[in-house]
Amino acid sequence: MTDTAGVIGLGIMGGAFARLMVDGGVYVFGYDPSIDALEAARAAGVETMGSSAAVAEKADVIMASLPSPAALIAVAEEIAASCASGCVVVEASTLTLADKQKAHDILAAAGHTLLDCPVSGTGQQAQNGDLAVFTSGDQMAVEKAIPVIEKFSRENKYCGEFGNGSRMKFVANHLVTIHNTAAAEAMVLGMKSGLDPHLIFDVISTSAATSRMFQVRGKMMADANYDDVGMSNRLYQKDLDIITSFASDVHCPVNLFAASVQPYRATIDQGLAEKDTAAVCAVLEDQGRVKR
Repeated sequence: MTDTAGVIGLGIMGGAFARLMVDGGVYVFGYDPSIDALEAARAAGVETMGSSAAVAEKADVIMASLPSPAALIAVAEEIAASCASGCVVVEASTLTLADKQKAHDILAAAGHTLLDCPVSGTGQQAQNGDLAVFTSGDQMAVEKAIPVIEKFSRENKYCGEFGNGSRMKFVANHLVTIHNTAAAEAMVLGMKSGLDPHLIFDVISTSAATSRMFQVRGKMMADANYDDVGMSNRLYQKDLDIITSFASDVHCPVNLFAASVQPYRATIDQGLAEKDTAAVCAVLEDQGRVKR
């Protein structure tokens, strides 16, 4: 019999999860409030449902990729009030520990298990299954979810107790933020000195100086085209706020991160909110008065 699973939230990330799960032989039930997201999921072979509760009543392992704390709590409450029993909900978003714990407690009271399993990678990487998943929570529930997780990721790492997945994701996104800004600054430095941006990308992306963010987003910076959105600047503001608050809570200085955040904030004022975060390069080009 074909394995089944659910996906709640069929946007850039969740939609990629669902498609790759279908391609891997999983029968997927999905839900999203967006009609466009539902249509895209149906085209990928997903059986779309009318609610989160309907998904939970069909699948006992569910991926949740949600945009906000309010969305997570609403989904948790809906599943808790449904006829489903014993679901394992794999929460893949970047949200605060307090928000995830609240959803965990709502589901636990109804006999379900929430796992904290954020993913590391861009929307472009998600399309190719080039994601790392930081799993945390009940280990038996994690083991039950691994066959599903493996369908859309290149690796998964068990990080321990519930919440450790998010802690690891905050560390990862701290570095992503810095590396993305550093890649943009390097591109602007090279262009300001007269180098062709495509030559910079070609040379640096295979050198000792490269980073994963330079490899993933450097071509977008060279092309000055930020329309293939893996993560929008608008949505990434949430991640920046979460990491800033997390660092403050644990009393840890994050000086490089604090400096790297500034171009992301500036994208909002410069009309780049819905562009990919690689557009920090456009901000730095403007500051450096670079003319292509």
